[in-house]
Formats: sequence, structure tokens, C-alpha cells
Amino acid sequence: MNHECPGPALPCDRGPVSAAVTAYLRGTGPLPRAEDADAAHPYGDDLQLALYVCYELHYRGFAGVGPQYEWDPGLLGVRAALEHRFLSALRADTPGHDSLDDALAALLVEPVHGTGVSHYLRDEGELWQLREYAAQRSLYHLKEADPHAWVLPRLWGRAKAAMAAVEFDEWGAGRAERVHAQLFADLMTDLGLDTTYGRYLDAASAELLAVVNLMSLFGLHRELRGALVGHFAAVEITSSPGSRRLAEAMRRTGAGPAAEFFYDEHVEADAVHEQVVRHDVIGGLLAEEPHLAPDVAFGIDATGFLEDRLGERLLADWRAGRSSLRAPLAEAAAHSR
Repeated sequence: MNHECPGPALPCDRGPVSAAVTAYLRGTGPLPRAEDADAAHPYGDDLQLALYVCYELHYRGFAGVGPQYEWDPGLLGVRAALEHRFLSALRADTPGHDSLDDALAALLVEPVHGTGVSHYLRDEGELWQLREYAAQRSLYHLKEADPHAWVLPRLWGRAKAAMAAVEFDEWGAGRAERVHAQLFADLMTDLGLDTTYGRYLDAASAELLAVVNLMSLFGLHRELRGALVGHFAAVEITSSPGSRRLAEAMRRTGAGPAAEFFYDEHVEADAVHEQVVRHDVIGGLLAEEPHLAPDVAFGIDATGFLEDRLGERLLADWRAGRSSLRAPLAEAAAHSR
């Protein structure tokens, strides 16, 4: 039987914990100790890459890494220590709203003079910056909606039906060419990027890895199902106006029709999804489990906290005229070949 993995190559390490995790998966070293995870910065390159690698075993895995590692007891123990460090920091550092209603209301307010990444890219971003943005975001968008699917068995009734309906749209409503991950791959082609799954892992910043890891963290734990719903709400409610600005950025820079279409598609689709998520996914969940309201609010607020950190990193680099990537795009693509 052929067990060849379709996933990318293991990434280069970024510190002692990620080095030990990748060495263990290569069969060349022991697992890191739990105290090693405790010493790592919760938002730093080393911990976030180690956690990303552990999570990726539940998606497509890595080339040359056997499928048995997905449920390796020792590795799961390491992952638990990494998660505890990350989640504890998030709970301590995330500015929280007083209630879920306040958290949702904040998502619905668009600032008159926005200063975020999508505003910058629309108004003054250059094509090289759009390419960097797409390369980093590809770590999520090439598996778009997959982390959120883990919540489906943990919902029932109205919340499950509504969540499944939104996910069905994200997966192309039965049409392979309209799956959002495929649409993003088409966008990458327009931008001259390599569409291979996981290709830009070595180039991505710790801030981007943390954004993607948050989805996996919430999705893989039943006790965090409310936080996952909150994360999903934050993404869907804020997506439409941000996507409109990014579509305008693609048009202004001549990025290409597929690059424009990806964001144009999200403007329309996510405007509908916003209503479904607020009224039926969240409403249905809380009708059954009202005690999860603080978890939903935490999911919303933690998402905003990490997205703000990523935005600050991107804008600081770009305004200084430097790359936001850890490695040039050409080098990142060459590493995994």
C-alpha cells in the first residue's frame, strides 16, 4: 500500500522546540521536553512553528512523515504543552469586551478613516506587497474553511445546519473549480506565486502562523467550540468590507482577473454569511448552550488581537520599505523542491 504523503516538506526550524519536533518527525532525534515549550515565547517563531507542524499532521501532513505520527502520544503531549503556553497568553493578553453583544457590535463598525492592511493595500500598496500578502495568507487560504469543519460534529440543530450551509459555500457548493481554496490558488497564479500547498511556510512570519494556529487550536478541542464559532463569526462579519478593499487593490495594481475575482466573490458571499452566522450559527448555539457566550466573545476578541498583531507587523515592514517575509519568495519556493 502506498502511504506517500501529499503534503509539503518539513520546514526549517526556528529554535530549539521546533528543531526537536521536526527532528523527531524525521526520526533523527528525541521529542522536546514540556519545560522547553514553557520557556518559548508564546507568540514567537519557535513555538508557533512547532505548533503549526503539530497541527499540520491533522491536515495533509508532511512528505516523508508517516501517518502514524498524527496520534503519536508523545507528540500529542508536546502539542498540549505548546497549546497551554499559547492559550494562556491569549487569555491574559486579549483585550476583552464586557459581553458577546459588545464583541459582535464592535465587528459591525467600520472606522471612517481605516488604517489597516486592506486600507493600505487599496490606497498605496505595490504589487510586491500584494504578492507577499498572498504568499503568507496561502497557509490558510489553501485549506480555507477546513479548520472550521471540526466544529460541525460538536453542534446540533439550527447551529449545525447553518454552519454546514456556510461551509458548503466555502467548498464551492459542489463545484470543484469554485472551492475557495482553488480560487485562491488561481489568485496566486495571477500573482506569479507557487500554488503548491504549504510552499511558503518557511517564509511566513510568526504573526501569520499564530493567526492560522488559532483556528486549529479552537477546532481541535471540543471544549473550545464556542471560541471556534466566535472566530468564524469574526472572519465572516469582517470579510466583506476588507475583501472589497483588497479587490480594489488587485484592480489598481493590475494583478489579474483571478486575483480580483477571489476577493469580489468574498464581498458578495460573506455579506450573506454574516447574517447566517450571527442569527443562526451563534443564535442556534446559544439557544442550546447559553453558557458558551463568553467563549464566543473570547473567540472574536482573540481573533482581532492576533490579526492586529499581524497587521502591525506587515505595515511596519512595508512602510519601512522592507519585506515582511522571513525569506524571499524565490528562496522559499526553492526550499521545498
